[in-house]
Amino acid sequence: MSEVLARPRVLGRPRAWVLAAAGLVLAAFPFYLDRFWLQAGLFAMAAAIGAIGINLLTGATGQLSMGHAFFLAVGAYGYCAFAGDGKDGLTGLGLPGWLAAVLAVALAGLAGGVFSPIAGRLRGAYLGIATLALIFIGQHVLFNAHDLTGGFNGRAVPPLSLFGLTFDDSELLVAQVPFGSAEKLWYLGLVLLLAGALFARGVLRGRPGRAMNAIRDHRIAAGVMGIPVARYRAAVFVLSSMYAGLAGVLLALVFQRTVPEYFGMILSLEFLAMIVIGGLGSVAGAVVGGVFVSLLPQLLNRYSDALPLVSAPGTGGIAPGEAARYLYGAAVVAVVLFLPGGLVRLAARKPKRTAQPSHSSGEER
Repeated sequence: MSEVLARPRVLGRPRAWVLAAAGLVLAAFPFYLDRFWLQAGLFAMAAAIGAIGINLLTGATGQLSMGHAFFLAVGAYGYCAFAGDGKDGLTGLGLPGWLAAVLAVALAGLAGGVFSPIAGRLRGAYLGIATLALIFIGQHVLFNAHDLTGGFNGRAVPPLSLFGLTFDDSELLVAQVPFGSAEKLWYLGLVLLLAGALFARGVLRGRPGRAMNAIRDHRIAAGVMGIPVARYRAAVFVLSSMYAGLAGVLLALVFQRTVPEYFGMILSLEFLAMIVIGGLGSVAGAVVGGVFVSLLPQLLNRYSDALPLVSAPGTGGIAPGEAARYLYGAAVVAVVLFLPGGLVRLAARKPKRTAQPSHSSGEER
């Protein structure tokens, strides 16, 4: 009989251990990192939340949207309008911060619901062109509705209060470490990202996810199977808009001031780049792409003195923002050509096992 080589059994699930260790590391960051890195991480969390939303729409359902930045603006300015007290001369209802955040996300979903009949009937480039109109409408409103948005200069963002804790720069000592707004918002961002990722993962792995993938792969066949195609498309568009609104609220809290020109077409293109680079139709891919695209310009800006060809704006070299667009533009081309599944597919690849010769002690029976 041939001898069977015994292989050591791994205790537990390695992936669960890795995720738990990553969670502990992320939870410890506010105790060791300075404000720059915490703000960069918060921008990445907000980008990942928004990328999850557009990945549900574009990656899972196959609906192209160019107006994602519009719904981020609805969430950001909606929060300011609901939470503002009106003392700065701008429209404000003075609601509690947590309620203002919830209503801002609901307002973004309502805006998506108003557009959803169009999203349910259009597809491909036609939907992309239709959603592009939202960007121009949104920019016109943001720059001209001075009483609501503050015009070109934007408006200050009221701090969020939750369970008696105010997420502002008032100092809070935790284990002899002073916690400001960035440290406090770090844990809020982690909770929101985790909740958004788990909910989207549940949607994709359940019956709605199978229906969305069927619509993406073959719309007519999905309709023949009894899937209400237009209804699903409209519902996913609303859900994607709510994710964008949540990302807009978190961005506003981190920036502490909303600026209209930030919510333009370039931001929508960046979100499309996030899901292509990270991986279409994957929650993990949206997170990876969001972190990559959002951190790259900030890292180039911080280390521009040590990088060739990259310099501060107006000094003759390539500005960090432009260099970042060149790099993740090249990353999009490279992913499309050589790694269609995105960066997340690299982690999913399993190394090939080499065949091991069997050692037999005698003639096999």
